[in-house]
Formats: sequence, C-alpha cells, structure tokens
Amino acid sequence: MNKKVALVLALLGFISTAFSATPQDLLKGYESQSGKASPVRGEQFFNAKHGKEWSCASCHENPPNHDTKHIVTGKVIKPLSPNANPERFTDQTKAEKWFKRNCNDVLGKDCTAQEKADVLSWLMTVK
Repeated sequence: MNKKVALVLALLGFISTAFSATPQDLLKGYESQSGKASPVRGEQFFNAKHGKEWSCASCHENPPNHDTKHIVTGKVIKPLSPNANPERFTDQTKAEKWFKRNCNDVLGKDCTAQEKADVLSWLMTVK
C-alpha cells in the first residue's frame, strides 16, 4: 500500500472515530486503524495485569455491568458495559480521555487501537 492510501485510510479511521455516536461506531473506527477486534482478547486484556499493580478489572470488576468504586479514591464508577450503561462509549472525546488515563494506570502507556478495539468489542458483549 502506498503512503498516500495509508494516510487517507488513517484519516478516515480518525474521522469516523471522532464523530462516533454509538459504541459500534467507535469500534469501527478502532478496527479501521488496527484490524478486526477480538472479544476474547479483550476480556483477557481487561482481566490481566500488564506489569503494573492494576488490571482494568481492579476498578471496574468483572463483569463490569454494575457500579463499582475506584480502588484508591473510592469514587463511584458507573458500569463500563454499554449494555448496562447506555451512555458509555457514545462520546469519542470522553472515551479517548478515559482510555488514555486508565491505560496509563494499567499499562504505563497509551493503549493501541487494537487493544481499545478488543476491549470495547468484549465490553459490548457484557450484559
């Protein structure tokens, strides 16, 4: 693939992600940047520690379909599953903010588009 085609595809992925209105739209944007999402990988990623003290499940629990509390601050966290909380993953800017913050807490770095796609695809299966 030449560089111009790759740039156009990357921009289209960014644009489709930037204007998401549903979790499905956000997922399509991540998949356009990374490839097909895997709910199985997403669940494994969510529950695993990645070299730091916490996993995603440390605060969101598994299944992430009910209110939980942050393990340090005690702040209430609404359900992460979009099936249990219809407001989840409907605002691209908000989703990116929380992915950035939480990925840094869990991984010590930003999540890749593939990791976001995998986790979101799994979260969309949680009832």
